[in-house]
Amino acid sequence: MSFSVSGKTAIVTGSAAGIGLAIARHLVDKGANVMFADIDEARLEAEIGEEARAEGPVRMFAGDLTEKLTIANLLSATIDAFDRVDILVNASRRMMVSDVLNPEADGVEELWRYNVLSALRISQITARRMIQHAQRSEIEEGAMLGSIINLSSITAQATRPELLGYSMAAAAMNQMTRSLAVALAPKGIRVNAVAFGSVMSASLQAALKENPGYRDQIAGATPLGRIAAPAELAEAVQFLASDAAGFVTGQVLTVDGGRGLVDVVGAPAH
Repeated sequence: MSFSVSGKTAIVTGSAAGIGLAIARHLVDKGANVMFADIDEARLEAEIGEEARAEGPVRMFAGDLTEKLTIANLLSATIDAFDRVDILVNASRRMMVSDVLNPEADGVEELWRYNVLSALRISQITARRMIQHAQRSEIEEGAMLGSIINLSSITAQATRPELLGYSMAAAAMNQMTRSLAVALAPKGIRVNAVAFGSVMSASLQAALKENPGYRDQIAGATPLGRIAAPAELAEAVQFLASDAAGFVTGQVLTVDGGRGLVDVVGAPAH
């Protein structure tokens, strides 16, 4: 089996910065056509504006992906540009601390909307498009049509009151992954997730600017003794997107340097 994604078309949400940007750039480097999607139009423009206008393998789409019309427009823009979608990476997410006893500040509704519902709606509409494309192209029954990869977090397995909303959303993402995997397997669409921790996300970068001491705390809570670069997570995503993972579906692949095995209460949750 091949780890290649060359010639495939991917949508990567949350790809204006951090892990989403690293994943999208990695897939481009490996020969894929990629639609970079994010709500932050200015950041998208700064990162890939010139590339997106060059009519090559890079395009960009700015919009609020919690809105159904925006999701439909994203898919249409991708089809117009590349004629198909083979890979969806739901990398868009928000991170916030919960005030557990304050319903106005626990973050549950906001994180559910941004981290879970948007990914579900994008996955549903993209899967339908993959199936329609196969029918139009008369692809033989039983062939693999596509791969959906959700970004989750090791906090789904942690019990930390200050992460109430974020950990609930991560746990829901894992269960959504498993349910969609079973539902879409007969259609030839694989659905997996990557649960990460101790990886240099945009939210971790911001946290380290405010509290540089977090770096040593996180590294100390991670058996491999360091914070991973986003590119290391991108490699895992490539594997799940490729034919090498052709018999892998419904799985939550943990990329955390072993942190989830020994996570220390009190260490920063990134």
